[in-house]
Amino acid sequence: MTLDDFANQHRQRIDDCLLTQLDTLPTMAPRLLDAMKYGLLLGGKRVRPFLVYAVGEMLGVNSDLLDGPAAAVECIHAYSLIHDDLPAMDNDDLRRGQPTVHKAFDEGIAILAGDALQTLAFTILADHPMPTELMANRVRMLSSLARASGYLGMCGGQALDLQAEGCRINLAELEKVHRHKTGALIECAVTLGALCKPDVDEATLSALHAYAAAIGLAFQVQDDILDVTADTTILGKPQGSDLAQQKSTYPALMGLLEAQKLTLQLHAKALTALQALPYNTDILEAFADYIIERTY
Repeated sequence: MTLDDFANQHRQRIDDCLLTQLDTLPTMAPRLLDAMKYGLLLGGKRVRPFLVYAVGEMLGVNSDLLDGPAAAVECIHAYSLIHDDLPAMDNDDLRRGQPTVHKAFDEGIAILAGDALQTLAFTILADHPMPTELMANRVRMLSSLARASGYLGMCGGQALDLQAEGCRINLAELEKVHRHKTGALIECAVTLGALCKPDVDEATLSALHAYAAAIGLAFQVQDDILDVTADTTILGKPQGSDLAQQKSTYPALMGLLEAQKLTLQLHAKALTALQALPYNTDILEAFADYIIERTY
C-alpha cells in the first residue's frame, strides 16, 4: 500500500470515528456542539491519528483498537488549533482556508469548544474498548497524552512561543519551543500506537521515540519554511503570518537555505531510527519523506 492509499483510507476512518463520537453526545448545548464539530471536522492532514494507525498496524494491532487513541490525540490537536487561533494567541482569521472557530461562531464559544474537545479526548481514551491485557498500557496512554498536552508539552511550548514574540531568541531556545509545542503531541501519537501492543518492548519504544522526535521537529521546521514560501491559497492560512507577528522561526534565525538543510538532517535521523526496528517500516519511511516534501 502506498502512503497516499494508507493516508486516504485512514483519514476517512478517523473522520468517521470523530463524527460518531460527536454524534453520541446529547444536544444539551447545541451551539457549543456545532462549534466542536466545526473545529474537529474542518479537515486537515490528520498527521497524529495517521501515526497512531501506522505504528500500531506495523506492530500487528487491529485498527478497531487503534480508533480510540487516534481519535483522542486528534481531539487534543483540534482543541489546540482552536485556542491558537484566538485573538489572545495567534489571532488568525483563517484555518485550512475557512474562517477560524472564533470567527465562525464567537470567542467565548471557541474557548469552550477547545475546552470540551480537550476533555473529550480523555473520555474517549479512558472508555474505548480494550482487552484486559492492555489495562496497564491504557494508564500509560492516558499519562502520555496528559503530559504531551499540558505544561510539560504543548501548553508549555505555546507559552514559550508567546514569550518569544517580538524577541530575538537563539536556535536552542527555538528548538525547545517546538519540541514542546508541536513535537510532544507527535511523539505522543507514536507512543499511543505502540502501547496498543500489550507486549511492546522498550527497545521498540525507544527507536520509535527517536523517529518521532526527528519528524516532529522536521514538521515544524517545514511549517516555518512554508510560511515563507507558500501562498495563502495553498497554505490555507495567511502567508507570512509568522513574520507579521515578529515570531522567531528557523528561516528567520538561520536563513531559508540552512532551514531546508536542517529538514534533510532530521529526515536522515528519522530513517536511521527506523533501521533498528525488526518490522516493515515502509509507511513510516514514506511519511518521513512527506514531512519534508509537503507544500502545505
